Amino acid sequence: MPDAAVATSATGLANLPKAFQVYGPEALKTALKKMHLIRRFEEGAEEQYMRGLIHGTMHLSIGQEASAVGICMPLGDADYITSTHRGHGHCIAKGADPKNMFAEFFGKETGYCRGRGGSMHIADVEKGNLGANGIVGGGLPIAVGAALAIKQQGRKDVAISFFGDGASNEGSFHESLNMAAIWKLPVVFVCENNKYGMSTSTERSMAVPNVADRAVAYNIPGVIVDGNRFSEVASAALDAIERARAGLGPTLIECKTYRTRGHSRSDRNRYRTKEEIEAWKAKDPIQQFEAELTEHGLITAEEIAAIRAAAEAEIAAAVEFAIASPAPNAADLVRDVYTV
Repeated sequence: MPDAAVATSATGLANLPKAFQVYGPEALKTALKKMHLIRRFEEGAEEQYMRGLIHGTMHLSIGQEASAVGICMPLGDADYITSTHRGHGHCIAKGADPKNMFAEFFGKETGYCRGRGGSMHIADVEKGNLGANGIVGGGLPIAVGAALAIKQQGRKDVAISFFGDGASNEGSFHESLNMAAIWKLPVVFVCENNKYGMSTSTERSMAVPNVADRAVAYNIPGVIVDGNRFSEVASAALDAIERARAGLGPTLIECKTYRTRGHSRSDRNRYRTKEEIEAWKAKDPIQQFEAELTEHGLITAEEIAAIRAAAEAEIAAAVEFAIASPAPNAADLVRDVYTV
């Protein structure tokens, strides 16, 4: 939730982005650390996969950290999120502990789903994370159901549905937006448009240039932001979540962003040029956030270095925790999977 203190700087309050006006400097530094944690978590997961310690596949969101952290900044534990197959960032942004996430990746008993979910199905209900989903668009109707429950219970909480550009072509997207709009449910739909659904570009798969253009069909706001710029994402999230809590209904936010890795570990990346990838790397969300905080006098170079070092140490400790954690007992194979 926003700090009670309002951020100030030598350049003056009026020159700060809305999110910087609402959150104090310490909250913004915490947000930066979460972005570093997400980046190093995924780089670490990639390293452990290459060492053969993580099996299956994984879908990395390296390059999309500002979207996850900016959207989740105003949320508390009573607010819900639904995530995607590319959901590690959402999980950490909502408050998950990297050590339990790594344990889940390693298939260990100390993982969030006791090793049964893996990369694509982590859930942390205590923190309001209703789970990642391997089905494209699968989290959309779940978020709508959660928002309906919130409204029926008379709560002021909200549900956030993260999804990719490919999911906006699924029927579940349109059904979910339609129902949420009709009932004015407290849900915010967040499309992380990274330009490609698997290997198919949005230019080839959509009849409109922007996912947010589709909001008009459901009479709800459609907002487009630079998904690599934390201040834009966080400011849009504040407006949309405030609207939802006030009972005014849903908002569709489109974060224009980019994954610098392939779709999954098996992606040979032949549909993208090196020039395109390098151009997006030059707009790295972490570097842009650090530069913006520095520009407004909200952080020092020494503090940035300390945040990076702290994130590095936390991820290293998390990997060691996961390696040392016990494997599940074969006798408990169906525990938490089936009910009788």
